[in-house]
Amino acid sequence: MASSDVTGRLLSAGALRDDRNLFTKHNTYRVGISPVQGRRRLAPSRRIGQLTARCLASSISPTSSSSSMLSFPSGDESAQSTKCVLVVGATGGVGQLVVAALIDRGYKTCVVVRDTNKAASVFGETNMDKMQVFVGDTRNMGGIEPAAWEGVTHVICCTGTTAFPSKRWDGDNTPENTDWHGVRNLIDSVPKSVQRFVLVSSVGVTKFNQLPWNIMNLFGVLKYKKMGEEYLCKSGIPFTIIRAGRLTDGPYTSYDLNTLLKATAGTRRCVVLGQGDKLVGEVSRIVVAEACIQALDIQCTCGNIYEINSVEGDGPGTDNKKWEILFTEACPS
Repeated sequence: MASSDVTGRLLSAGALRDDRNLFTKHNTYRVGISPVQGRRRLAPSRRIGQLTARCLASSISPTSSSSSMLSFPSGDESAQSTKCVLVVGATGGVGQLVVAALIDRGYKTCVVVRDTNKAASVFGETNMDKMQVFVGDTRNMGGIEPAAWEGVTHVICCTGTTAFPSKRWDGDNTPENTDWHGVRNLIDSVPKSVQRFVLVSSVGVTKFNQLPWNIMNLFGVLKYKKMGEEYLCKSGIPFTIIRAGRLTDGPYTSYDLNTLLKATAGTRRCVVLGQGDKLVGEVSRIVVAEACIQALDIQCTCGNIYEINSVEGDGPGTDNKKWEILFTEACPS
């Protein structure tokens, strides 16, 4: 493909997480296996109360068959009940799926949101008492109140914005403020009790000076995501980084919790994991959300960075053992 064609497609796409896939090849391991003083409470009307690595991926469709539907089983409730997961970016395309799955599987779930009204519209008023909600903004130093960290053992950060100027930049929500300052401020506020920090990032962050990635990086989104990654790696906090390809499926806005749980995988359930920032392609938000949750319980993911795509075929679903195989096979021996 000529570089001018690449440039045109990137610029017309308008956003990193929605840019069209420019590549079709991948060089990766693949496996084909099938939330007091400080605790902010809102008024009742507003309270937010794993070979081919393959998983889920297509669109919300309540009428889809159960075999293609995301299910979130309770699993080992005793193990999950010892975890308290703080989700930042909870109302975003990946974050809302993470929250829905955590709650359904019995995890204690806390969320940090900027806009409680948006949270209520995403999760539904009747589900707000199933999570603890804190109003905060990671773009500001001290933007998360200390009380939000009480009891938290794990963190999943799904914050992000568009690569190119858009309405989502309103309120100074730029890549620099969201992907760099926000991630840095969040990391600085993490207490020593946190056992794992899972960060959602992007493929291409190590190549932001190369074509075609430098076009996507015109406003610094890949550079700032890489800076956030590096800050986490040097922080001493046990981490896992999930670099997503171009995001598909969703975001699912204005749905309640029960509808989010019916998000379907369609036919793109096969998960492809890679390392070394060689993987290109696209990935379902459903797959990314599942990878983040699975990483909480799989020890080999600690200290590792993975790229993730989803393609046609069956995948691991919510099977922890299959995900462990995938993550293990993706790591160099």
